[in-house]
Amino acid sequence: MEPSDIRRKKIAVVGGGLVGSLNACFLAKRNFQVDVYEAREDIRVAKFARGRSINLALSYRGRQALNAIGLEDQVVSQGIPMRARMIHSLSGKKSAIPYGTKSQYILSISREYLNKELLTAVEKYPNVKVHFGHRLLKCNPEEGVITVLGSDKVPIDVTYDLIAGCDGAYSTVRSHFMKKPRFDYSQQYIPHGYMELTIPPKNGDYAMEPNYLHIWPRNTFMMIALPNMNKSFTCTLFMPFDEFEKLVTSSDVLDFFQKYFLDSIPLIGEQTLVRDFFLLPAQPMISVKCSSFHLKSHCVLMGDAAHAIVPFFGQGMNAGFEDCLVFDELMDKFNNDLSMCLPEYSRLRIPDDHAISDLSMYHYIEMRAHVNSKWFIFQKNMERFLHAIMPSTFIPLYTMVTFSRIRYHEAVLRWHWQKKVIKKGLFFFGALIAIGSTYLLMSSMSLRPLHYFRRPWDWLTYFQITGHVSL
Repeated sequence: MEPSDIRRKKIAVVGGGLVGSLNACFLAKRNFQVDVYEAREDIRVAKFARGRSINLALSYRGRQALNAIGLEDQVVSQGIPMRARMIHSLSGKKSAIPYGTKSQYILSISREYLNKELLTAVEKYPNVKVHFGHRLLKCNPEEGVITVLGSDKVPIDVTYDLIAGCDGAYSTVRSHFMKKPRFDYSQQYIPHGYMELTIPPKNGDYAMEPNYLHIWPRNTFMMIALPNMNKSFTCTLFMPFDEFEKLVTSSDVLDFFQKYFLDSIPLIGEQTLVRDFFLLPAQPMISVKCSSFHLKSHCVLMGDAAHAIVPFFGQGMNAGFEDCLVFDELMDKFNNDLSMCLPEYSRLRIPDDHAISDLSMYHYIEMRAHVNSKWFIFQKNMERFLHAIMPSTFIPLYTMVTFSRIRYHEAVLRWHWQKKVIKKGLFFFGALIAIGSTYLLMSSMSLRPLHYFRRPWDWLTYFQITGHVSL
């Protein structure tokens, strides 16, 4: 494709959030003419930034995408490494579960900070214009036409070579896909909501160990805390709405925290806890799956617009950023040919994004319940041991998802295979111990001449005859 053709391509990015602004950077690097439409005002000048404020956990996939546009070092410098989960038991005892090797960690990043940095990066490109306060009214994805409403309240129609829907879980662009035949769509609100609380700094420093993701797992609900650069922690309480609705007075809240999160009360402060708890109602969490992610060669969905997921694997932003990176890699492969790139993007990303959606649902159970189990801790230690001695053959699920770019759906397949291997290994190991113990016992009691059991199946035959084993 000639440079003149590339310059003539016009692309609309709908949504100026994390994925939209990152995607605009990728597209601008290709010398396309890019318009970003964001319904909200510029968060860099807004007095109150609206939207979700759950801390972000930046990991390898997201870092690779930021690296591709030259922002990784700058963003990482403003993040706090979290090298392990710090589990807070009901009794107040704390124990750490490492995420991976000593050199592996995830980064606690402020959503607001990252969005501001990405918007600033976008505006450095002369071929990009960001339109704040512009709401998408209509979209004709097959023709590449959108209708936007700006501050002058006059709807205007604009035609583009490509419309990139990066407008979140409640995507307006996706709503127009849903009117088309053979477009699959499902959404699920989980029965749990979330509420944010804050642990302020203590004597000018962190009130807890900063380089951990703190978890208070309570089986059917949990609280987590992530460190911030200002020495505070952002806490998020995840709990069924039914349980939230039982806490109607200050006494209810304090009694609940004294029962389940006693060690957090002096860290948060009783007055602050009660004030923050009733500041906003518990917020819902939605999971969205759809297929396909594109329509002809004029429209594509990315990030939450294509696959909103619950936050429990910390991969929502990372998966959205990887969408942008994969799309950019395909644009290289197909020399900016959208008619080739868009179908391949859907083919690659749909199984991966559906896989991480399912994993995120599973991981909530792991975080709130499994981490309380000694068997779970044993399995984690075994995974780390096997990974240490066979690093390329055996890779823990969390490592594949968080510290590599192994495709999400391939990580799931590999995880299931590894679990089977471990289960069989433990069975045979247990069987060997049992056989060895019986052998020694029989030897000491002279129940059978030792040479009688020369072959492994001799033991099995003996156990069958004596009724110890049935097949």
